[in-house]
Amino acid sequence: MTAVLEDARVTPLRDGVASRSLEGIAKAEVYLDPKAMGCAAPAAGLHRTPDPASEQMDQILFGEVFEVIEEEAGGFVWGQARRDGYVGFVAAGALAAPAPEPTHRISALRTYAFAEPSIKSRASGPYSMNSLVAVEAEEGRLRKVAGAGWVAAEHLAPVGVFETDLAAVAERFLGAPYLWGGRESLGLDCSGLVQQALFACGLACPRDADQQAGLGHEIGRKDFRRGDLVFWRGHVAIALDDTRIVHANGHHMMVAIEPLETALERIEAAGVGRPTAFRRL
Repeated sequence: MTAVLEDARVTPLRDGVASRSLEGIAKAEVYLDPKAMGCAAPAAGLHRTPDPASEQMDQILFGEVFEVIEEEAGGFVWGQARRDGYVGFVAAGALAAPAPEPTHRISALRTYAFAEPSIKSRASGPYSMNSLVAVEAEEGRLRKVAGAGWVAAEHLAPVGVFETDLAAVAERFLGAPYLWGGRESLGLDCSGLVQQALFACGLACPRDADQQAGLGHEIGRKDFRRGDLVFWRGHVAIALDDTRIVHANGHHMMVAIEPLETALERIEAAGVGRPTAFRRL
């Protein structure tokens, strides 16, 4: 069995039921064909169990595809997020038939969608950076997004047009509250911040810090520079330069900038230890 199949977080297999994609790869009593559904809410939690009070392990954002494998009692579905491969339970009410193929992504930190092509009309959202949208029409400075409403054109970027500075993207989240399992602009955790920054730069990224520790290649502390990553056991931060980091963390309970040496001392004093790796993408 491969290492991927040993990681339940990204393996759509439970209680003898598996996604059809695992047929011939993993043993199961029944293999089911996933049904692609789109996230119709600004963001939806991906939970450990079919219970809204259970641990939120990840989030899917508006326009992202969730592969539904099995429906649950209580209004939840079990399946796999297509963008980062995470497996869990999502409220069925947050999903709908997939929108047309995305033409744009939300490039602003967050934005609203208006019911009419007027900024005075009823607003919904907010929709977070990296949400995937299909533009259907335009009027003045507004663009009609399928399933949402009218969004400011300057808050959109065509699919394929990306940011180039990972650290600059992360800085835009400064002050966002710390939220376990979050990756929306209203709240996110350390690996969610890294994932959002990399997605904005057009780079694939797994969900959790230990998975992200396999990205790029290892470097020495003395070579640490802007855009590099530093990992601790269960935590990750992004370099702003050779002396400062930006990270979502439970100490500040938000996305904050901190001197690297301060973080090193504080995290070691908390019993986590020294960094496990410095890595360059």
